Formats: sequence, C-alpha cells, structure tokens
Amino acid sequence: MIIQRDQEDIMETITDEETLEECNDRTVIHRKSSLALTPEDEPLDLNRGPQEIKYGFLLPPTRTPPKLLLVFTQHDAVVDTQTKAAEKLGFEVTVVGSEDAALEQFQQKSHELVIIDTRSPKSIDYNTLCRSIRNTRGSQHSALVAVVRKSMFEKDDVAIMALLDSGFNRCIVENTNLIWMVNEIIQLKHSDIQPMAQHATCQSVYAALDKCKDVVIITDDSYRCQYANRSCEKYLSIKPDEILGKTLQEQLAYDALQITTMGSSLHRGREWNGALTLKKKSNEPILTSCRAVPISCAGRLPTHFVMVLDTSHSYDAIGQSRGSLPSVRRGSTDVRSVGSDNMRRTSLAKMPLEAPITKLITLIDQAKDTSPANPQLVQLLERVEEILRGPELYAPQVKEDRHEEPIVSELISALLSKQSQPSLALSSRRSSNDSSVYRPSKGGVIKVPAQLKELLDESLSWEFDIFRLEELTKKRPLQYLGMNLFNNFDVAAVLNCDEKVLYNWLIIIEANYHTDNTYHNSTHAADVMQATAGFLEREKLKSIMDPLDEATSLIAAAAHDVDHPGKSNAFLSNSDNPLAILYNDITILESHHAALMFKLTLGDERVNVFKNLDRETYKIARHNVIDMILATEMTKHFEHLAKFVNVFCTKTSNSDIELGDQDFPLLTQPENITLIKRMMIKCSDVSNPTRPLRLCVEWARRIAEEYFQQTDEEKERGLPVVMPMFDRNTCSIPKSQIGFVDYIINDMFEAWNAFIDMPDLITYMRQNYIRWKEFDEQGLNTLADISKLQTSVLMCPMFPLKSSKSN
Repeated sequence: MIIQRDQEDIMETITDEETLEECNDRTVIHRKSSLALTPEDEPLDLNRGPQEIKYGFLLPPTRTPPKLLLVFTQHDAVVDTQTKAAEKLGFEVTVVGSEDAALEQFQQKSHELVIIDTRSPKSIDYNTLCRSIRNTRGSQHSALVAVVRKSMFEKDDVAIMALLDSGFNRCIVENTNLIWMVNEIIQLKHSDIQPMAQHATCQSVYAALDKCKDVVIITDDSYRCQYANRSCEKYLSIKPDEILGKTLQEQLAYDALQITTMGSSLHRGREWNGALTLKKKSNEPILTSCRAVPISCAGRLPTHFVMVLDTSHSYDAIGQSRGSLPSVRRGSTDVRSVGSDNMRRTSLAKMPLEAPITKLITLIDQAKDTSPANPQLVQLLERVEEILRGPELYAPQVKEDRHEEPIVSELISALLSKQSQPSLALSSRRSSNDSSVYRPSKGGVIKVPAQLKELLDESLSWEFDIFRLEELTKKRPLQYLGMNLFNNFDVAAVLNCDEKVLYNWLIIIEANYHTDNTYHNSTHAADVMQATAGFLEREKLKSIMDPLDEATSLIAAAAHDVDHPGKSNAFLSNSDNPLAILYNDITILESHHAALMFKLTLGDERVNVFKNLDRETYKIARHNVIDMILATEMTKHFEHLAKFVNVFCTKTSNSDIELGDQDFPLLTQPENITLIKRMMIKCSDVSNPTRPLRLCVEWARRIAEEYFQQTDEEKERGLPVVMPMFDRNTCSIPKSQIGFVDYIINDMFEAWNAFIDMPDLITYMRQNYIRWKEFDEQGLNTLADISKLQTSVLMCPMFPLKSSKSN
C-alpha cells in the first residue's frame, strides 16, 4: 500500500521508521506490505505527483498526535515508564484506573493504542473490558496490548492464548526500563498501529464495491469465496454470507469446467476475460461477462482472484438459448472427440487477439441466442456461420444459375478460379499404395551402433534427448532419426519406394542444412520431425490421419527449414538478398524451403521418394508438403491459430466448448485436416518451451546466439536492426523466453493440447516458464550466464527417458 504523509512528519521519524534508498537523487521510502489496496507493492517516491503513481493511493485517517490509553488500577513504576516513553514518542496519553472509566474514555477518543494491566486479575476484569472495547464501533482499528508478569512467559502458552482470544493483539512483559519501553512502543506503532490505520482505509473501498452495479467476487487460489458485494444478492439472489468460505464450483458456477478454463490463465498470473455462466439461488443459470484478475499478496504465485461480473447484458442462459437442458453437454471420452472430460477447449475469449472474423462469429452467436422464437432465422444464421468457418471464404465461384454460352462460362471460370488443386477428398480416405509397384523390404538400410539404437528406441518420447543424438551421430541426426521415424510409420510402403531411396533423400536434405547455424540446422529439423511423430502417435490424430497424411507430415517436418541461412525474412529483404528478389519479399524462406525440397527430390531418381506415386496421389502429397512448410511462417501465426480455434474450439449455447461424436464428419473434412496439419507443424516448429528444462534452455541459448549474429551483421553492414532486443550486450534471454511463451506459445499449445490431449506439453511449458522467471530474478541474462547454468545439477535429467508410444 502507498501512504502519503507530510514531508516534515516523514523526515522526523525516518531514523526509526523507514529505510531510505537513494536512487537517481530521489528519496524512496519502502513500506511494509499490508492488506494492500493495490495488486502489487510499490515504493513511495516523494518527488512523484499523484498522476504518476500507477494504482493511486488512499490516505489513512489523519490523527495527530496519536492517542494512548493506559488502564492500570495501581499507579506504579511500570505505568510511569510507559507514560514517559509514549510522551517521548509524541503520544497523547490518558491514564485511567477502572473499567468504566476506560470504556468511557475509549468511546470518546477512539485511542489507537490501549495498554491494559492484566497482572492483577482481582483488581480488574480485563477479559470483559477487552471484549467491551472490541464491541465498540471502530475498535477493530485499535491495538490492544496486555501487560503481563515475566513468569507468564515462562509457563505454557495457555494463558497467553487466552488473552489473545479475548481480543488482545499482543502481550508485553512488565518493565521499568525507559529505553526498552520506547523501543516496544515503536514496534507497536509499526507492526500494529500503522497496519491497522492502513486497513481502516479499506472501508472506503468496500463501501465503493457495495455501491457498484457489477458483481464483484474475491476468492482465494482454490476459488473459495472471501468477499462478495451487495450486487451479488441483487442479481443472483444469494446473500454474501451464503457463499463465503464456499468454492465457486459448488455454489455459483453453473459449469465447473468454465472455472477450470479461467484458472488456467489466473494461476499463471494472467488476466482472463470471457463469458461465465453462474447460477442463481434457484439454480437458474445467468450468463455474464467476466473479467478475472489474479492478485499476489505473498510470494510470486497468485493468492487471490478478483472477478468482476458485468451483468448489464446478462440474460437467462437457458431461457434464451436455442436448446434445452440436455444441450449443456460435456466432452466425450471417445477418441474421436476433440477433448475429454478433464481438459477443456481453449475459447476465443481466452486468446490475446480478436480478429474481425472472431467478432463476427461472436455477434452471430449472440443473435442466435436472442432469437429462439424464430427457428428460420436461427437456421439461416447457422448457415452463415458455417460459411464463415470455411477455409475458402474469399475464393470466387461461378454461379450455377447463370445461363451463358459455355465458352463464356469456361473463360470466366478459368480467369477467376485458382490453379487446379488436387482433390483432397481422395487423400482422406484412399490408400496411397494402389499401384502395382513392389513393396520394399523391412530389413533396414543402415547399421546403427548399439548405443545409438538404444537412444532411438525412445524416439517417440517427448523427453527424447535430441542433443545426445546430435553428439552420437556427429551432427547428422536427421538421417538416423528420420529413418527410424519413417520405419515407425511405414513410409516406404505408403510411398511405394525403397528404403534406400528414403535414406538417400534424408542424406541430401540434411546435407543442405547449414551446420554453421547455431539453431536452424539439421538438429532443429530432426527435433521438429520427432515432435511431429510424437503428435501423430496420439489417438486423436491416428483416428483422422490416413497413411499419406502421416508420410507427408514427416517429410514436411524434415525439410521445413532446408538451406536456412540463419537470418530472418526481414533481414533478407533489407539486404536485397537474391531470395527476396526471387520471391518478391513475400514468404521468402518458407517458399524457398518448399521449392528447394522438391527441386532436390525430383532432380535425382535415387532420392525421388515420390517417383512411384500415380499423378493424382503425387499432387495430393505435393500440396500437403508445401502447405505445411508455408504454415511455419510466423507472420501468419495468429491467422492460423484463429482459424483452428474457430473450427475446432466452438462454443455451445451455454458457452461450453466442445466437439462431440456427431461432429466427427466435421473433423475429417479435407479442409479441416489441412488446418490440423498446419497447427501440428507449427507446434512442432516451436515446441522448445514445452520440452524438459535442460532441452528448453539449450534451444533458447542456440536461438539467441543466432539472433545475436544477425544483429551483429546488421550493425556491421548498416542495415535496419530487425530485432534490436537481441543485442548480445543488453539482451535478457529469460525475458525473451517469457515474452515468447506469453504471446505465442501459451495459447497455441493450450488449444493444441485440448485437441490432442497431451498434458505433458502444458506441464513442461508451465514449469519452464516459472524457471525462466526465477532466472530473470536472479539476473542470469547473458549467454555466459546460461552456459554456466547448464553445468548445474538443475539441468541434469530428473527421470530416465520413458516411452510415449502409448497414451
């Protein structure tokens, strides 16, 4: 909390109250944290005006001098010492000798500090007096102290506990040493009186909350209600006392899974905005717009959640919905459903973006929900929504009802339509090895040392050590891991080619990766291929991907960065690189990777893995590979993510997000298979933050070094610096990783995990995120810091590798 006091008052007590810190010639006073009104503590800067303070501040009651009430039935040296000590510290002291006089004085002056003599129980009923004072209005902001004999502290704690239970804040031992008593009162002032004065200012906030039209609910980190304002009773017909101490799931949430979705953001310290369905006392649902904010009162992790529920546009969720109660469904446990009961889909409301198509679909949903009496309108809106969710929203089509000359119709179609594309519908449910070409043998084409074979046996584990493979293969991991994965998915049989051809293809592709790149080399390609294989092994993808989908996905992953120069697209454009000229500054590298892959593949029969496919199947395979490689361009990241969420993370009428068994045809539509494969390779390409910590840190070190080299060259050549934050002299590697997870990784992997049900992704991502936060706080920023960190015990494998072949 931030407290503003007079400059003179501050400087008079600075030697025994605060710690001064000189920073840029400005005096800063650090305050002890209390029940703050703001979500984070901030030092008070004496030179800043109110408009510069981030959260604003409230002043405690201005009462000078502070008042002390001494209740002693006998006037002895102890009361004299306390009186002198208090007066020395500027207190206004009142001394009384009876219960009635003490209560009368307190009711008149509301003393900040009350000290009661409890050494003679027969002389005064201190328990009754303490309770009487506590029952007086405003006494909750006063500190009550009991003076006890020294022997009291030498016995058991029962007597002390009894005093505290009566309402005393503290017990002090009788003492006649003036200096000791001065220090004791100073401690009381700082540890009891000042925090209580700060706490008193909270009453104005509580009063404001009670007058607020929005419903405000505060919970702990387990969603147990700690506070609810009066609007809660007005809109939900539930008195605040009825929900205090109870969890949202059992008392307020109509669908407990919505709380789980909200918590996935809150527990990571991020705000959450979205629709939240609550239930009234009568169990009638009501839809609200919720903004939830995490608060950390102690430590780094959130301890409380503040939820502000906008009820201005709320309505009866069932009465206004298109369906009935049975339509409030849960996720199916069938392997074909998009999610399961214990993992909810990522909603559009969670995402840190809102594309126009997202806004449009949300408006259509609202129109459907508010028009239940007009089924024809609802049906038309559903048709509109279906069209908007389609992948070819702006693809021109010739109207079928035009009666023009055939030649004119054909001309218009040729001019307006895209270049002929393969029929992906054939791909989705046909075998790719229908031709009469031989089936290859399974004998294998390369000899693998025992140590390498043992490592490759775990090739489908998410904890697979790609850097150990790089070491064992002398920086040729792609050909060994690639053959292992190709054999796992029977790619030779799918493509009707010999295993030797596949092996040759891997050799030539790996040879065209730059070994001098610290990140974009064949180890990265092998890592992306391994992640893709791991995803393909999930039951969700097994149920919807055909063998040709699997084969082309692995091929695209292996070749997705072939001949990468270790520089970004922006660098190539700024430097007038021949590739930028060739591809008109549009999707430069991704276009080059795809084009070079096919040039290398088709240029030599010994490496042409597609040579035995029929023409139609080859067109499908080529389309799949090109589309997936182009999907790795980061400038289209949010577009691909929004499309994926729009199609697979849809909301039902009660804002639940699911896709059940009856939606399986939607799942297997060719255009939707394409969306899934795009998301799969995107997640594979940037899966580093979701790997075990030691792998995650090494990848972070490598990408940072590559970006540093680009920045160095840009400065040397006088080119625009594309990523100025990646300056090796100033960059904080932990901060770069934290930002990458916040803005790119988190939402994409939560959506992907909800789709394929692979919770290890989220577990590692969150663990690594916390570690990066710790490294940042410890000042481990540079490459040297990270390299030193990699030699610590923290980076050693915690568990032996385990196979992830089965779910």
